[in-house]
Amino acid sequence: MIDVIIAGAGPNGLMLACELALAGARPLVLERLTEPSGEQRANGLVGQVVRMLDRRGLYERLTAPGATPEPAPGFVFGAFPIGLNDLPDNPLYTLMVPQHRVERMLVERAAELGVEVRRGHEVTGLSQREGSVTVELRGREPVEAAFLVGADGGHSTVRKLTGIGFPGVTTDASVSRTGHVSVLPEMVGADGGLGVPGFGVIPPFRHLRTERGLITWAPFPGGAQMVSTTEWDQPAEGESSLDELRASASRVLGTDLPLRPPTGPGPHLMRRLFGGNTRIASQYRAGRVFLLGDAAHVHSAIGGPGLNLGLQDAVNLGWKLAAELRGHAPEGLLDTYESERSPAARRVAMHTQAQSLLTRPGGDVTALRELFGELLDQPGTRQHIANLMSGADITYDMGPATGPLVGRWAPDLPGLRASTRIGRPLLLDPTGTLDTGPWASHVDTVTTPELDTALLLRPDCYVAWQGTTNDGLHEALGTWFRPS
Repeated sequence: MIDVIIAGAGPNGLMLACELALAGARPLVLERLTEPSGEQRANGLVGQVVRMLDRRGLYERLTAPGATPEPAPGFVFGAFPIGLNDLPDNPLYTLMVPQHRVERMLVERAAELGVEVRRGHEVTGLSQREGSVTVELRGREPVEAAFLVGADGGHSTVRKLTGIGFPGVTTDASVSRTGHVSVLPEMVGADGGLGVPGFGVIPPFRHLRTERGLITWAPFPGGAQMVSTTEWDQPAEGESSLDELRASASRVLGTDLPLRPPTGPGPHLMRRLFGGNTRIASQYRAGRVFLLGDAAHVHSAIGGPGLNLGLQDAVNLGWKLAAELRGHAPEGLLDTYESERSPAARRVAMHTQAQSLLTRPGGDVTALRELFGELLDQPGTRQHIANLMSGADITYDMGPATGPLVGRWAPDLPGLRASTRIGRPLLLDPTGTLDTGPWASHVDTVTTPELDTALLLRPDCYVAWQGTTNDGLHEALGTWFRPS
């Protein structure tokens, strides 16, 4: 019998498949589409997931051999530019690669790990019994597995089949338009900014808010150029077009923006979206069925937190499912997936809703922005927002274990990067004397004389214990892993 069926071959489902395979489980990925859609979705990665990919050896596959992540010198929040270079601890990392490249990389990695991906397999039903889930497929024989994970997007069939609620709010007053374009070369400055006669410069990769709406200019590496706008109370009908996007951009800026058809190889995006949803599943688990990524939560894309949230879901769930399958999971381990990741989704929902409000037109919002801009002059405010946007402010409950790093994602430390690629629990021991006892076969130990404290890391790189002697180590190990 298959260990885990994953419905959905997007980045989140593929990342989960890789994590399961690393931990010795046998996943099967089922995808409704016969081929990758090619639709332009996320334009990059923001947050802890950038370093998580590096710790799994995947960052350089999206950049260059030997490349390592560097903190971003600045970012944007609610259409405010935020400088980060002066922060004592800048946790915000970015990687500007389109989603289809992330998916392609994860497909290749999954194949290396022996993961089977079956395309053209649409889930139509499911039933559970003790020890297994049976998945029904359109026009194909049912498939049985120990667990099923729905990674099938915001309209998740798996979520609907389990009857899990999806409460939240829907807004319908805004219209967002996005398309690949080209502009006259002389309009683009040395820093990538777009100079618009009669307006000024639109900085690259940052939301720019005016009294009439929101606009974003994105000159991607390789030559592709994209413009996005958001307006309120501007109805639209018919097929989305370059003329419509050009007219919207001109309204937002108050002057003409001469956009031309895109050049270079496609696919080229031209899309219009109405309103938006902020919703979080009422539960992440129903028996032997779990929800992951957009199937569990949807929110505004402002600030680009979606893949950070979903891929971190996958890293959290993967090792726990594998431990359950191999008999290494203590009682209640699988329940910690929801208790840890649902609060993270609520944090993202909160800050994306707040950002969306800050970008609306109108004098009252302008007044709010004036006050908020004053707060951003304070390094403490910018540090708070950087932690929020990166996910670095997430702290998990690690039971009785104590220490300043316990429950937090492990910072970059000596001996860490090379030791986290295989996704196993890790003990960083500066003394060389700590004893993992009956958990020795589950935990890799690395002697790290450079550190002044020992750290026990779960496979998802969260610190489960901190100390200098064996005090509390075995208790922490027993919280997360069953002894051999």
